[in-house]
Amino acid sequence: MLRVRVLGGGREVGRAAVAVSLGDGRQSLLLDYGVNFDEEDKPRSPEHVKPSEVAGLVLTHAHLDHVGAAPMLHVTSKVSTVATALTKRLCEIMIKDFIKISGYYLPYEEVDLYNMIDSIQDYSYENEVQLGDYRVKLLNAGHIPGSSMAYVEVGEYSVVYTGDVNTIDTRLVSRASASGVKADVVIIEGTYGWIKHPPRELVEKEFLDAVKEVTDRGGNVLIPAFSLGRAQEILTLLYERFEGNVFYDGMIRQIYEVFISYPEYINKYEELLRSKEEFKPVVRPSQRRKIVDGRGNVIVASAGMLKGGPAVYYLKKLAGDPLNAVFMVSYQAPGTPGRHLLEDGIPSEDVGPVKARVQWFDFSSHAGVDGLLELLKSFSNVEHVVVVHTSEKAGKYFTEKIRETMKDVSVYLPHNNEEIMIE
Repeated sequence: MLRVRVLGGGREVGRAAVAVSLGDGRQSLLLDYGVNFDEEDKPRSPEHVKPSEVAGLVLTHAHLDHVGAAPMLHVTSKVSTVATALTKRLCEIMIKDFIKISGYYLPYEEVDLYNMIDSIQDYSYENEVQLGDYRVKLLNAGHIPGSSMAYVEVGEYSVVYTGDVNTIDTRLVSRASASGVKADVVIIEGTYGWIKHPPRELVEKEFLDAVKEVTDRGGNVLIPAFSLGRAQEILTLLYERFEGNVFYDGMIRQIYEVFISYPEYINKYEELLRSKEEFKPVVRPSQRRKIVDGRGNVIVASAGMLKGGPAVYYLKKLAGDPLNAVFMVSYQAPGTPGRHLLEDGIPSEDVGPVKARVQWFDFSSHAGVDGLLELLKSFSNVEHVVVVHTSEKAGKYFTEKIRETMKDVSVYLPHNNEEIMIE
């Protein structure tokens, strides 16, 4: 009997963590161990597990909602951990920054992060590794560079855990590939399980047209973007199809350098390299003042949800001029300043009403409902589907769509700490 226990990400986005095991008391395999945030922006961890009960941990990619709690497992001992080489490097950067910002609320310290880093065995796609009773293989997930799905064999069962997944090619990464992979059980994300994304080419054209419209009339454009992935995709697009002054600021600089060092994980590597060489990094406060005082400038800056970082500085300086624009290209979680900006026009009390043009563009790195169904149908022998990393609304819609299109499959939408027993 296969036991699937949802430790986090059950009917919620983020805090991804799933444990799979044979239902006979043996050690479990952990699939991600991330965080999300409460209404006061304090990190929330998954359900606790004892490291002694864990055979190994697979980290699918380096976003905090999938790895932010992982050092907890290395406070008193070490857990064998598997990830791609790029994810390993990015985990160090992202979690170190997380400790710097939120360390007061975290149950681990930097030494525990480095214990975790030392425990990570890095593997390329399609290579197998044994973690106790579990044979694990990483597959390209198409989400961000280095992201992976986990293919797991244990006993008589084969399991695929998608992590975050995308089924279209982007400038940074090639689409997820799993055609013909045998999977009795698929544990799949449903972040956008109720949304049909518009074609990427259309989104790119609308975005570029909007940027050109604002800069042509002398306005400045702020593009708050996730430093890990989204920013570099936008910068590569601007390099290919926009002529003008483009700057980038924040942790984007450091992630750029890392991506350049791992060409095997980048779809359009030459374009990424040239964009980094062409555009100007912001490294001094005096540069920021000069940029906001200028005209026709484009600034890509972290943080993507306007929760901090240099993007907040640029927003305060540019918000009051209707010639300027703030173009959102990242997911905006409920309660964040970015979400408030889109819905209310006021991101926070210290910024006030925004007179600049505000618009959101759907550059999602998650598959929509059609892509998720396409991915599910590409596996062979699927008998059970577990939907995680999704809101209640999106999850219910997505599970109904699965039942409509895959009538012989058992579908589950578990809550946190719920166990699913599969015979």
